[in-house]
Amino acid sequence: MKLFQQLLVAPAALGLLATGVNAAELNINGVSDYAASADQVTSVTQFSDVYPTDWAYQALAGLVETYGCVAGYPNGTFRGNRAMTRYEAAALLNACLDRVTEVTDELRRLMAEFETELAILKGRVDGLEAKVGELEATQFSTTTKLKGKSTFIVGGVDFEGTNRPKAGTGEGLVAQYDTRIGLKTSFTGKDLLFTRLRVGNMDNEVFAEGLTKLDTAGPDGSTLELDRLYYKFPVGDEFTVVAGPMARNTESLGIKPTAYTTKTLNFFGGQWGTQNVHNKETGALAGVIWKQKVAKGEPRFTVAANYLVEEEHANQSDGASGGVFGDQGANTTVQVGYGNKKWGGALAYRYGQCSAGQGGGYVSSSYSCSSTNDVYSQNYAVNGFWKPSETGFIPAISAGYGWSSIENGSADLDTANWMVGLTWAKVANTRHTFNFGFGVPQYDTDGGTDAPDLSWEASLKMKVANNITVVPAIFYIPEQVQGASNDEVFGGVVQTVFKF
Repeated sequence: MKLFQQLLVAPAALGLLATGVNAAELNINGVSDYAASADQVTSVTQFSDVYPTDWAYQALAGLVETYGCVAGYPNGTFRGNRAMTRYEAAALLNACLDRVTEVTDELRRLMAEFETELAILKGRVDGLEAKVGELEATQFSTTTKLKGKSTFIVGGVDFEGTNRPKAGTGEGLVAQYDTRIGLKTSFTGKDLLFTRLRVGNMDNEVFAEGLTKLDTAGPDGSTLELDRLYYKFPVGDEFTVVAGPMARNTESLGIKPTAYTTKTLNFFGGQWGTQNVHNKETGALAGVIWKQKVAKGEPRFTVAANYLVEEEHANQSDGASGGVFGDQGANTTVQVGYGNKKWGGALAYRYGQCSAGQGGGYVSSSYSCSSTNDVYSQNYAVNGFWKPSETGFIPAISAGYGWSSIENGSADLDTANWMVGLTWAKVANTRHTFNFGFGVPQYDTDGGTDAPDLSWEASLKMKVANNITVVPAIFYIPEQVQGASNDEVFGGVVQTVFKF
């Protein structure tokens, strides 16, 4: 008899002497059969009579596969429903304790070997806990995160004609700034209350008006103002509702169908090249966004619709001059999109009520709303983009085309605008991005005047630090007024962006 079997039977003999039980109660043959299976199983599936539906299947699998201390009977069975003798229990418990002891000894050896490193880690953890406690005690808010961005602008333009974007502007070098402070608050972890404060001094110079307006152009007079205030929350798994007194229609859509994200002139990247629909109106807004639920990375459909009343009309109680659902300042925007992060496209529509921004470009001021002049517009746009699978010689491509019908009393105006943007990421294996865009701002297509020549811009987005970006850019606009000759503008600007 093997030594292990002898050790199992010896206590049985002692038990007989002590208690006087008979051989039938001892069941030495069963103990011997169990002890005879010296080979440990490595997977619970090796037992022919154990099934995943058994109530203790996971517990048995843990003992077998984690600790390797369970043996079966020589015929490959476990006999889970059979009553266990005290000796079988002792054998099983002894084997598992031996295994646990081995693991414990190994852990002790490792702890002794890495005692110094563990002490260093403990000190660091203690230090982090202290810092976290200090931050929690002095934090700004338990629900709100603050993010900011400051942009320094230095640049100038060279005018060849007399149609200057702003009366009195010259050709000197200008220095301007724009600072935004955003507060992102979440009460449930899925909703967002967004508040943004903004201050700048850009509306007093050439980079803030006309076709030379920069995308970053904002408030003037260095006066701090509330720039955004809206609440966004999910409804179910696929719907999101957006509402607030200071929201933007182009920020309440389901998809941003462009890869041309480095912005210089406002009528290019800032409005995705289709000024007529994406007119960047801000005011009282209510909207809903539906995004199809798909696997991560898969393309999906999105549908979004929002109704907005411009800020200067939303707070007016006279329906003739404003107010929600009044006669002026309303924009209704709808977008249908499809795509993912690598490619996508969207079809968009906007109905512009009297006084609603028509998107700028070459549209005559006679098509602006006044007390005697009601202007309404039907605007359409199609946009799309594609990104290569790897950065290199082939750029990401973005394109957009928009067309409109603007009604001014008895007169109608048809317009069009388009752009193409090319983006080369990681130029020469660096963190820098080169962008080149060209196209035509919104212009009159049936007024008897030739379409304007191409405008273009080029920029290099240089990431000089994790939160500092420098963007030098140049641009060319062939004319400030549609059909004007010898009226081109060439400009250059350097924008330095600090994020905090």
